[in-house]
Amino acid sequence: MDKKIIRAGIVGSGFAARFHYDALQRVFSTKVEIAGVYSVAEAELEEYTRLRKLKAYHNLDELIANCDLIHVCTPPVTHEPIVIAALKQNKHVIVEKPFTGYFGDGSADFNGDTFSRELGLEHTLASIKRMLDAEQESEGRIMYAENWVYAPAIQKEREILEKTGAQIIWMHGEQSHSGSHSLAYGQWKYSGGGSMIGKGCHPLTAAIYLKHVEGRVRNGAPIRPVTVSSRTHAITRMPGFKDEGHLQTTFKDIEDFAMLHIVFEDGTIADLFASELVLGGVNNKLEVNTSNHRTICNIGPNDAMQAYTPNEEKFKDIYVVEKTETKQGWSSISPDEGWFNGYQHEMDAFYRSAAFGDPIESNSSLAADVMATIYAGYVSAERKGTEVTITNL
Repeated sequence: MDKKIIRAGIVGSGFAARFHYDALQRVFSTKVEIAGVYSVAEAELEEYTRLRKLKAYHNLDELIANCDLIHVCTPPVTHEPIVIAALKQNKHVIVEKPFTGYFGDGSADFNGDTFSRELGLEHTLASIKRMLDAEQESEGRIMYAENWVYAPAIQKEREILEKTGAQIIWMHGEQSHSGSHSLAYGQWKYSGGGSMIGKGCHPLTAAIYLKHVEGRVRNGAPIRPVTVSSRTHAITRMPGFKDEGHLQTTFKDIEDFAMLHIVFEDGTIADLFASELVLGGVNNKLEVNTSNHRTICNIGPNDAMQAYTPNEEKFKDIYVVEKTETKQGWSSISPDEGWFNGYQHEMDAFYRSAAFGDPIESNSSLAADVMATIYAGYVSAERKGTEVTITNL
C-alpha cells in the first residue's frame, strides 16, 4: 500500500530550516514531498535550495498555496503573521519555538532591560489569542515544534504515566550550556527574551506537557499551570564578571540565568532552571517525582556512549556533543543526537497527524500555556520573584 503524500513548504533558510530538512529525511509514516522554500534572505535562500535541489519561492502565499503543510523556521518575531497566513489557506503549520512573544516597540533605541514586563505579557497574550482564533476558523492545525515533547525519554514517561495513573508531585528540570553564539539571540528585539524563553522553554514545555497528559488520564482534561514565581539575572554583563573566554558574553539586553517555580491547578509544582553559565556541554534533563515512581529523563548528556582521548586533535573531525568546549579527556558522545533530542520523532508524529488525523501531542494549547507562563515569569522577575497568576487562554 502506497504511503500518503504530504506536500511540505519550508519558510526560512537558516539553522532551524536545516535541521527541519534533515529530520524530514527520517519521516517514515508518510511520503514527504518538499514543494519549495521561501525566505527573505535571498543569498541564503539560493544556497539552501541549491544544495538540496529544492525550488526557491519568492512569494509566501504562492508557496502556501502549493503545500499541505508549512514549516515556520523563521525568527520568532515573524511567527504570528506566517502562521495566520497558512491557517487562512487551511494548511497545517509546524511552528518553531518560541511560539510567539514580545519583541519591542519597533524603535531603534528599544532596550530589553527597561521596558514594562506587563506590557510584554499583554502583547504576547494578544498574539497567542489571534493565532488560536485563526486555528479555530481553519481546517489546518498548529503543531508546536518543541522537540523535548517527542524526545524518547519524555515519551516513555508519558507511557508510564498513562499505565500507572500516577500523580506528578514535583518536577525539576533544566536546560543550560555555555551560551548561544548567535548575535541575534543576545538582543530582546530579535529573541523575545533571554535564557527563560530561549532555553527554559524546553524543560517548561516538557513539564507542562506531562501535567497535561496526567490530567487527561486521570480526569479527562489537562492540568494547567496557574501561578509562577521567577528570578532572572545577567551574570556575564556584571562589571565584576571574570571573563576567562569560556562563556558567551555578547548578550546586549537579555538575562543569562532564569529560574521558575510553577504551581499547577492541583497544587503540585515544578522548579525549572535555564542559563548560559554551564561548561562541559548541554545539561538537558527533567526529573519527574510522582506518587508511585520517579523518573530522570537525561536528554543530554547521557551515557549511551563514552569515549576518552588524551589528544583532542585525534577527534578534530568527529562530532562529539552539542556545546562542549573540549574533546580532550572523557566525552559523552551522542551516537545520534537528533534521535535523543526527539527531532525525527517530532516530525514523524506531525506528519502522521497531517495524513491520518492522529492527535497532536505538542499542540497549540500546550504552546499557549508555555508562552503565557514565560511572560508571566518575566513579570514576576521584574517584581523580584512575586507570585504572578498565569492567564490560561
